[in-house]
Amino acid sequence: MSFRIRAARQDDLQYLYEMAKLTGGGFTNLPPDRDALRGKLTRSEAAFARTDDGIEDELFVLVLENIETGEVRGTCQIFTQVGQRWPFYSYRIGTLTKHSEELGRTFRAELLNLTNDLEGCSEVGGLFLHPNERAGGLGMLLARSRYLFIRAHRARFADRVLAELRGIIDEGGGSPFWDGVAGRFFGMSFQEADEFNAVHGNQFIADLMPKHPIYIAMLPDSARQVIGLPHPTGRAAMRMLEREGFQYEKYVDIFDGGPTMIAPTDRVRTIENARDAEIAHIGEGSEDVLLATGRLTDFRAAYGRVSAEDDGAITLDVAGAQALGVAAGDTLSYIER
Repeated sequence: MSFRIRAARQDDLQYLYEMAKLTGGGFTNLPPDRDALRGKLTRSEAAFARTDDGIEDELFVLVLENIETGEVRGTCQIFTQVGQRWPFYSYRIGTLTKHSEELGRTFRAELLNLTNDLEGCSEVGGLFLHPNERAGGLGMLLARSRYLFIRAHRARFADRVLAELRGIIDEGGGSPFWDGVAGRFFGMSFQEADEFNAVHGNQFIADLMPKHPIYIAMLPDSARQVIGLPHPTGRAAMRMLEREGFQYEKYVDIFDGGPTMIAPTDRVRTIENARDAEIAHIGEGSEDVLLATGRLTDFRAAYGRVSAEDDGAITLDVAGAQALGVAAGDTLSYIER
């Protein structure tokens, strides 16, 4: 089977809804709510329709399409600048040091500080791959296509990019971190807060969350032990982010305590190392690569094979050309798999 990444459309709603029901909770960017998903698609269509450069508060939704059947089997999202419509909250883990001369001891306490430090960053998120397609590198295709999209539209994205990884969720769909921290102030379960945030935004966090630092040592063990840890299904995603140059800088999600990864946009490996080339021939390639071409609604990404010519042009394999809808004389971006 052949797959490609393309811009999402309104007629992808049912596919997105069916995938959202498979996420298992804690997946704010893909809520199992038709109206919320429809709103995301509408917002994304507006972003794709704007042709001038400059950073605005926008969302781009991409989907993974089976070229043979037309079915959508995965999705991912890119936010151009977080914290513009609603404040973007994170917990920053800090250290408070105190010394007692009488006791001759130094005490160091870790604190959770509610911050808006990451406001204004771009964000890659909302990545979900249908469970039946989790082979053949399709998760990597979804993830890295976002960076090639950013590269193709660099002026519309910030100088830093972040990725929030889902934190630990228990078998009942609850969050030990939420129960030990925020749940005590909100009077609602993690599932209720997560669903409300996905549909209505997180202004209620600003209204109800205490602004003073929280001593981690005072939290229950169940909450302390999961701070900064990704959900087991997100460990591979965390490794992919690290390979791209993202780092964990002690920011965690305010709902589930999952890690937030951050990188300078221009130093993301795929963005920094991708090359542009003209297609000289359609034939047989020798190197397995990730390909991308087009702008905005014409953006496409897929796997293919290329061979470099002496003049910097490339030969592209037939399957890759068909997936992208390109021919000799067209230009594309590529990077090794």
